[in-house]
Amino acid sequence: MKLYHSPMSPFVRKVMVLLFETGQLSDVEIVPVTTTPITPMDGLLAKNPLAKIPALERNDGATLYDSRVICAFLDARAGDKLYPLGARKWETLTLEATADGILDAAVSITYEGRVRPKEKQWDGWTDAQWSKVIGGCSAINTRWMSHLSGPLDMGQVSVACALAYLDFRHDARGWREGNDALSAWYEDFSGRESMQMTAPPAG
Repeated sequence: MKLYHSPMSPFVRKVMVLLFETGQLSDVEIVPVTTTPITPMDGLLAKNPLAKIPALERNDGATLYDSRVICAFLDARAGDKLYPLGARKWETLTLEATADGILDAAVSITYEGRVRPKEKQWDGWTDAQWSKVIGGCSAINTRWMSHLSGPLDMGQVSVACALAYLDFRHDARGWREGNDALSAWYEDFSGRESMQMTAPPAG
């Protein structure tokens, strides 16, 4: 299998953490990709019609895309380790969706500042996206700490990757304010070897 990959992408990082935690890293060839919404990498459209990463090219089936689809596939391949069965499964999926929503908003802010021409940037858009980030963090801090403190699952991985991206790209905005329990949990979780090994390069 081939994983189309950028170390800067938090959605790719989710997949990499899962591969690490489920012992599947050696089963996947990492294919470096440099792409943006307005300048997709040549050839990426053939793998994902949306020209986004991650994309997982399989040996015996269609290429998979969207991090949640890829993670679900790889976890099933490993014996359902990070998507638990029973009632907790739906909590895990909801927590993963919340984390991905935080990332969607945070990545949008990044693109607004890095890709959109300066004269076309809109502070109102950025502020609205950040309110989604803070709303998601507050909801997790208020409602989901008992889940985050439970057995390892994809909800935890997704939240950790989302918070890491906030630190990486938007640290000055201060997501930790008012989210003390979530901040303390993240400081502990980010010490896991899978998180350390998948951290984006500085800069």
